[in-house]
Amino acid sequence: MRYAIVIEKAEDNYSAYVPDLPGCVATGATIEEAEAQIREAIGFHIEGMREDGLPLPPPSSRVEYVEVAA
Repeated sequence: MRYAIVIEKAEDNYSAYVPDLPGCVATGATIEEAEAQIREAIGFHIEGMREDGLPLPPPSSRVEYVEVAA
């Protein structure tokens, strides 16, 4: 499966979350670290859902960029 992730700049680090997996979050000192941490968090999140007998939500979020005049 392929889930969309969002990485945002926080005050002193970066935070990441998965819109299709509520509660699946991670942080990192850099964008690369946040991405690595969210990949690991997705694995743990899915593993926990399977152990709890919960259905995995299908990836449904779509990410696009829109250009606007500044």
